[in-house]
Amino acid sequence: MSDVGADIEGGAPRDVERAGVEKRADALRDALEDEILTGRLAPGARLEEVALARRFGVSRTPIREALLQLSASGLTEYRPRRGASVAQIGPRRLGEMFEVMADLEAMAARLAARRAGPEDVAAIREAHEACARAAEAGDGDAYYYENERFHDLIRRAGRNGFLAEQADALQKRLRAYRRLQLRARGRIEASFAEHETVMEAIARGDETPAAEAMRAHVAVQGERFADLLASLPTSGATAVG
Repeated sequence: MSDVGADIEGGAPRDVERAGVEKRADALRDALEDEILTGRLAPGARLEEVALARRFGVSRTPIREALLQLSASGLTEYRPRRGASVAQIGPRRLGEMFEVMADLEAMAARLAARRAGPEDVAAIREAHEACARAAEAGDGDAYYYENERFHDLIRRAGRNGFLAEQADALQKRLRAYRRLQLRARGRIEASFAEHETVMEAIARGDETPAAEAMRAHVAVQGERFADLLASLPTSGATAVG
């Protein structure tokens, strides 16, 4: 049985049980996300709850939640009478999404440079240090999650709730691809250095440098976009049931 299928001890309080389901759903989401992005689950492959629950050794509840998360990110789609299946985002659409994300994140960094207080800067710096520890350990997944926290803190420091909501929504759509990007050779080291530039500009209150550094950090252009596309599976990949 997979680790994601570990049972919760009987008699646990409802909130503890719910937390366990959410933790397993997150682990299942990451596992299925990897299979989709590496081509083990091909575009168009059906994702049947019963078969997936049997394969991962879990109940259908965390499977259902994981599929809902993947649907929110755009990696899967649901059709009446057919259920969930693996979706595919074309390269043009993917490029457009990264283009918008870069501008949203740049705006958030600019506002953070203008509005962040000492406590905001301290929190961003702490998240940056956590990224450093993950990078030094060579833990790409840990770095990704600390990277998410770093970006989230910058959005919050900008004090614009609507902007944060829009960036969060698009981040959910791109999270799998941004996570995949970090597996490219040398990308974690480059990402960390880019974080340093953004963070220091925010700490100094330099709005334009903060925005420009963040836009360059998030944008996927030229060779970086080609590398991302090369890492994605082809439509001929074999699905696994």
